[in-house]
Amino acid sequence: MPDINEMKAAILKYVVNEYAEDDDDVTYDTPLISGGLVDSFSMVSLKRFLEVKYKISIPDERATPEAFDNVTKIANLVLEYL
Repeated sequence: MPDINEMKAAILKYVVNEYAEDDDDVTYDTPLISGGLVDSFSMVSLKRFLEVKYKISIPDERATPEAFDNVTKIANLVLEYL
């Protein structure tokens, strides 16, 4: 099982590379969806990234804006399916 801190770092790196502007200061607790950094289309690609990277399947009903609103919540969701 991946270390939670390594997982959070990998998710944060993906989010910053894919969605953040250069001057955005994104942390593990930055609101991604409610803060407007990640939209619903981007959330789908983020879900797919997680499923491929961690070889899991996240049910659509669990992939909610609330569950994807920050890196910490996303990492905890991934842990449920490992």
